Amino acid sequence: MAIPTPVQPLQVWADNDPRCHGRTLVVNEVDNRWAYCTVLTPRHGSKRTGHQVRIALERMRPTSTGYRLIEEVPEP
Repeated sequence: MAIPTPVQPLQVWADNDPRCHGRTLVVNEVDNRWAYCTVLTPRHGSKRTGHQVRIALERMRPTSTGYRLIEEVPEP
């Protein structure tokens, strides 16, 4: 089993759920249970961006209804 990627602020993640195809998020803050994110790209068919969402860290893994890391924390 692969070691999960640690979730960190400034990472960009994509939603793998087919119902949310195209949605991307930037992580703002992480605590012991949640990743607090801002929606960068809406899911297909929606125009809503910029709103805050809270995602359980256990979902931040590349499963069919989880999330996949698409951009690491930028270099300073």
